Amino acid sequence: MTGAVVARAPAKVNVHLGVGPLRDDGFHELHTVYLAVSLFDTVTVRPGEGLSLTVSGEGTGVAGGPGQVPGDRTNLVWRAAELLAERAGVPADAALDVAKRIPVAAGLAGGSADAAAALVALDAFWGTGAAREDLLELAARLGSDVPFSLVGGVALGTGRGEQVSPVLAGGRSHWVLGISGEGLSTPAVYGELDRMRAAGRLPQVTGPAPAEPVIAALRSGSAADLGAALTNDLQSPALNLRPDLRRALRAATDAGALAALVSGSGPTVAALAVDEAGAVRLAAELAGTGVFRTVRAVSGPAPGARRVP
Repeated sequence: MTGAVVARAPAKVNVHLGVGPLRDDGFHELHTVYLAVSLFDTVTVRPGEGLSLTVSGEGTGVAGGPGQVPGDRTNLVWRAAELLAERAGVPADAALDVAKRIPVAAGLAGGSADAAAALVALDAFWGTGAAREDLLELAARLGSDVPFSLVGGVALGTGRGEQVSPVLAGGRSHWVLGISGEGLSTPAVYGELDRMRAAGRLPQVTGPAPAEPVIAALRSGSAADLGAALTNDLQSPALNLRPDLRRALRAATDAGALAALVSGSGPTVAALAVDEAGAVRLAAELAGTGVFRTVRAVSGPAPGARRVP
């Protein structure tokens, strides 16, 4: 193609994250319920010789300059381009630009969203005509959260999270995302979970906690039921590594959230509101506390990776 192709993909909140024991392959068996929310990164693809990548926006510093998000082949977007070109047998020629609104290293799967959007945009740009199943296979090779970023909506993730099955939601839920301090390393949080379990500070488990209570709450459409069912096995180790997150969780509930939890491996706190107006009020309240460096009101479910007209 001679013109640009644009795609976007959403952030996610894990409304349930049950983590089993460490597997022989170094991953943990998961039962997680993903919820895509209305906060999107955008990937634009233009003609280029070879691959190039620029990143701008939330948490990245100056466009094209040094920042927390790499602009080379260590970025999932670059790897997505190489994988799709290899699968389709086309030259890996494209200039890619990532515009970030999803905060970096926040437990919201921003990097996975970028990779999913890149797969969708490059499939259209190169005319590869990849089947959805092919894109999902490539997504799983890129990372555990990338398949969900393609699918969007609400889904149950099993395996290491890469096996996704859609879940019916009875309505929209409204959230305020609060990010405080620096990012948390996902491997470090999982490692802390293993250490806490081995030391007896957390119960030993034979498998991940079942997701049925959260799935039932989502189907009912009741915000109160959903708030009561929220679960994250990574919350305790995240709090152990970042004790200041206890203050962030307390600030959310003190401000009127139905419930609040650490999203994924953190450090984002996802605070559930009763409705859209409640989320707007909650966001304003939390923005004024000084606890969070970034506060966003969002809702879900949101669509997965899609082309933008």
